[in-house]
Amino acid sequence: MNGIRILQSRYRELIWYKTWAGLRAEASQNYLSFLWWVFDPLLSMAVYYLVFGVLIKRSTEDFVPFLLIGLICWQWFANSVIHSMNSILGSRQLMTQVDLPKAVFPSVVVGMDVVKFLCVLVLLLVFLWCYGFKPTIHYLGLPVVLLVQLALIIAFAYFTAGVIPFFPDLRFLVQAILQLVFFLSGVLFDGRSIPEQYQQLFYLNPMANILDAYRDILMYGQWPDWAALGVVSSFGFFGVIASYGLLAHYDRYYLRIIAR
Repeated sequence: MNGIRILQSRYRELIWYKTWAGLRAEASQNYLSFLWWVFDPLLSMAVYYLVFGVLIKRSTEDFVPFLLIGLICWQWFANSVIHSMNSILGSRQLMTQVDLPKAVFPSVVVGMDVVKFLCVLVLLLVFLWCYGFKPTIHYLGLPVVLLVQLALIIAFAYFTAGVIPFFPDLRFLVQAILQLVFFLSGVLFDGRSIPEQYQQLFYLNPMANILDAYRDILMYGQWPDWAALGVVSSFGFFGVIASYGLLAHYDRYYLRIIAR
């Protein structure tokens, strides 16, 4: 826990600088610059809507906003984990020049994806308001849900960033698991509609609880299940501590592995 505080205080400016520098460099590589952060998820959502909203014709009420909320929030999680996997391996040059806590590298990646997600979230909120889902008092719970998901993202980002240098081929397994979890998180269907005997097992997935919380606030105008969010936040909190401990424990080994 002390190590996390040290990371936040001593290297906060570096993380912010590397985050904004990475965003500018990424934007400069695309013809559409920063607009691509919006168009990329929009294209992905258009594909899913065409398949599940038009061709298959899901019967979920207000399926378009239901789908958009699920996809946008899921993509924030999945993209952050995928991008973080190679954050240490891809920082070989900097690691040979400066001795930094290895948690800095996935922190920068997570920071970049937070900025991208917030840009898309603003557009999502505007769409929902135009669609008819007006803001309610329950929006006060939205920052809590965002922080819970951020903790979960950091936990998995640190873990994958710390493990992949030792077992690079695990990248393919992580991507396959994320694809499986995507279909088991209620992105495309309402988890409360599945048979009752399977719901307890379904909601062991923390992302299923988080997606429900977003929809409760943004679509249904009600408070999320605070008890479920409390369990997820505890999982995320202890996950951050454990995964940061993993990075700190093997800190001196990463440069040796990368230099092979």
